[in-house]
Amino acid sequence: MHFLGETLADLEGAGLRRELRRIDGMPGTTVQIGGRDCVCLCSNNYLSLASRPEVIGAAARAVEELGCGAGASRLVAGNMALHEELEAAIARLKHQPAAILFPTGYMANVGAISALVSSGDAVVVDKLNHASIIDGCRLSGARMLVYRHCDADRLDEVLSRAGGYRRKLLVTDGVFSMDGHIAPLPEIAEACARHGAMLMIDEAHATGVIGPSGRGTQEHFGIVESRMPEPTIVMGTLSKAVGSLGGFVAGSRELIDYLKNTARSFIYTTALPPSVCAASLAAIKLIENDPQPLEKLRENTRLLAGLLEDMRPAGGGAVLQPWGQTPIFPVHIGEAARAVAISRELLESGYLCPAIRPPTVPSGTSRLRVSLQADHTHQQIHGFADALRRFMKMSV
Repeated sequence: MHFLGETLADLEGAGLRRELRRIDGMPGTTVQIGGRDCVCLCSNNYLSLASRPEVIGAAARAVEELGCGAGASRLVAGNMALHEELEAAIARLKHQPAAILFPTGYMANVGAISALVSSGDAVVVDKLNHASIIDGCRLSGARMLVYRHCDADRLDEVLSRAGGYRRKLLVTDGVFSMDGHIAPLPEIAEACARHGAMLMIDEAHATGVIGPSGRGTQEHFGIVESRMPEPTIVMGTLSKAVGSLGGFVAGSRELIDYLKNTARSFIYTTALPPSVCAASLAAIKLIENDPQPLEKLRENTRLLAGLLEDMRPAGGGAVLQPWGQTPIFPVHIGEAARAVAISRELLESGYLCPAIRPPTVPSGTSRLRVSLQADHTHQQIHGFADALRRFMKMSV
């Protein structure tokens, strides 16, 4: 097995070897690394709900009343009232008739895509879609057709050439996790309707974050269900703004029943623990009823957007999108080794912001992927921006 060491050495030489960094204490805007407090600028806990007393308390009560694990898959002996309550809450949040839970967002994408299309079908994807979408497409056996990032005109061309396939499924991130871009959903929906394609939206980084009340990409654009192609599949996670764990798909009742019977990553896995479901339910209730976390997140986003305006990427799609529409800020550096070095200097100064390198992002586009939380203070944001500016000027 010499290839193991050789591969690791090659990764090391290219600045692409990864290591786990232990985080101590409760994850929040400040975390402990090696016994030292650091400001965390890389978490997806956008609304800071993971540490809210209401969420923690709900999880603790569920453990006391129902134990630690579900014990079986949902279709065997693992279906609990909390699973059904959470699915109903997700459907309500996403304005869909029904929803289905998966243990992770990755499993939701892999399971749904491979259940909806197979050999003889076409699945159309944005070039910068999340890895879980790409893996689901590959596992499905469908022909994968790629269009340029956020380019609705190019998408229309690709769909027009896919007329000979049995089924057509278009999958796009609502918010792209490494760039912070919002997909041009109105144009995408119109293209799908014109060409008879199913539309699947990955709302992992949109749920709780965009739209007037944080319900996601459709709310952001003011698109009601009647203006979406039929069927529309809404996928998302509970591990980001919701602050818990799990994935979901929401849509028509017929779609959800179909996935319960065909999605292998739902059928052949143990159900989410009751504590996770209870935490997610509490967090969704906060998203629906407490606007303050989203307001604070948007205030922080505006602040950092102003501080980093001169570091705004020069492009990223067919149209340059406004800087700071989402709490994700990609600071492009280029070479992986330089990105790692700047990240290391930031950590020494008390700011955790790991370098994002290939294969997560295309070669030559290594970056710091800065993400904000509602509970970041203005002092923390100013301090990080000053440190980042200092190290970006250095020959590190």
